[in-house]
Amino acid sequence: MPCTTLLVGRLASNDGSTMISRTDDGHFGVKKLVLVPPEKQPRHYKSVISHVELDLPDDPLPYTACPSVNPQHGIWAASGVNAANVGVTATETITSNPRVLAADPLVRLKKAEKRGEKEIPGGIGEEDIVTLVLPYIRTAREGVERLARLLETYGTYEMNGIAFNDEKEVWWLETVGGHHWLAKRVPDDAAVVMPNQFGMDAFDFDDALGAKKDHLCSADMLDFIRDNHLDLNQNGRRNPRDIFGSHTDMDHVYNTPRAWFMGRYLCPNAFRWEGPDADFTPESDDIPWAFVPERKLAVEDVKYLVSGHYQGTPFNPYTSQDTGVRGKYRSIGINRTGVTTVCQIRPDKPDEIKAIEWVCFGSTAFSALLPVYPRAKKMPKYLSDVSLDVSTGNFYWGSRLIDALADHNYATCIQLIERYHNAVFTEGRRIVREFDEKMTASGDFTLTEKANEALAAMAKQQTTETLGKVLYDASVHMKNGYNRADN
Repeated sequence: MPCTTLLVGRLASNDGSTMISRTDDGHFGVKKLVLVPPEKQPRHYKSVISHVELDLPDDPLPYTACPSVNPQHGIWAASGVNAANVGVTATETITSNPRVLAADPLVRLKKAEKRGEKEIPGGIGEEDIVTLVLPYIRTAREGVERLARLLETYGTYEMNGIAFNDEKEVWWLETVGGHHWLAKRVPDDAAVVMPNQFGMDAFDFDDALGAKKDHLCSADMLDFIRDNHLDLNQNGRRNPRDIFGSHTDMDHVYNTPRAWFMGRYLCPNAFRWEGPDADFTPESDDIPWAFVPERKLAVEDVKYLVSGHYQGTPFNPYTSQDTGVRGKYRSIGINRTGVTTVCQIRPDKPDEIKAIEWVCFGSTAFSALLPVYPRAKKMPKYLSDVSLDVSTGNFYWGSRLIDALADHNYATCIQLIERYHNAVFTEGRRIVREFDEKMTASGDFTLTEKANEALAAMAKQQTTETLGKVLYDASVHMKNGYNRADN
């Protein structure tokens, strides 16, 4: 899936929380938010895409997931938070290079081509990872360790990046070929930007193969690099991007511009982003993986960044000016996004309400971001009862309808969209604050279900009202409109 990921360490956020966010950019995938209780978690798993099969532990934790409504290609759970307050988002499709893929080939399904021949299953991939990992981990580091064991045992058929967070830490894992991997703890004061490209630009292999404090990797990683002549670095540097990554012309149109937009927002003064003396341009190969932001980041900042379409630059596809380069680069907030979440783990709340999962369906440029408590016993139907048929009765389709109508009338609808986003943020925060206080004071954490119903009802009201407004605006601007005074 061509997605965009943003990770925020606890000292980089406004409230000490950790946050991981990713746009799940399928081909208009129809998604929902559900709770998976232990009795619904499979004990034996078979991948639809790769046909790999494995037994799963018998003690899963409850967790949330954003699966595909159409199960034709598998679960594709996308992201979630479990009852131990651990979040995961999986996966960010990343790039590699022929040297890596020849040395450790991807593990793809080989179907039987003739009678008597046995099928050879492939490895695990984005379809599977949340389901195979999230129910069985109690820290972000444990998530890395469990996924690493699965990769080494079964391999993978694609290049992926996966994020985990708990109350204290954020970890990022990138696959290397079919069976190898690297993982790094995000610095507490940093924000990480990931746009469909191998990301890590620094790695302490000594730590990964020794103390394992902030870095982890395959046990044979240095031998793998040396024996296959993978290292393109000069002067003793160990930049993983120049070992495992790519620097292609397509990267410069599709990937690096997104990192440029996010870095420009995070550190507007520390670097020059425009002009002939720019430190970084949209096509730079060396845009940092991690930035220490110049101000603390709130969820609203995360939403702004994952909604980015180069606003404030000549590349904005919605600008009315003919800049000569508008629409040149792939936006973050793209049309085909199915779901975007922000898994936020708050350190100053009781365990039962530490986690908030923010969910946005459809194109982030137009759709609103709604908070919910992931440890409730069930999710509101407005979020979970989604069918493949278009309907205004759920958050997914309501969002998609707003997206399509507002996009075609951007100039006249953008103010309506901004008001919609602010209303859902403001009312969402107010409701969360109200229920945080009630549950902390009373100790009655069963109120999470009531809180989520209140949040969903608010989102439905705001979404329905906004849909009516953008529909009216679109109707006014239909091409077959006519007034006698026009003659």
